[in-house]
Amino acid sequence: MENEETYRRATRHVEAKIGFYIHLAVYVGVNILLIIINLLTAPQYLWFRWPLIGWGIGIFFHGMSTFFFTGRKFKEIKDRMIEEEIKGESR
Repeated sequence: MENEETYRRATRHVEAKIGFYIHLAVYVGVNILLIIINLLTAPQYLWFRWPLIGWGIGIFFHGMSTFFFTGRKFKEIKDRMIEEEIKGESR
């Protein structure tokens, strides 16, 4: 039973990594296209930076949630917050 749970957790994590890499590849490809369009049509105003920055923030948080804040870490944070909430209510 534990092996099945470990396998499911590992599968979810691998799928999350693949999802992030696909997201990153689309981000790079689309932004290269936007840079080319911008430079060919209106090189005096570099508007491509706005989608680059905005989407980049999304990529950053997607990467953080994929590689640093995995399910187990979220569970630990959630459990700690619940304990603090219970302590706060009993005062």
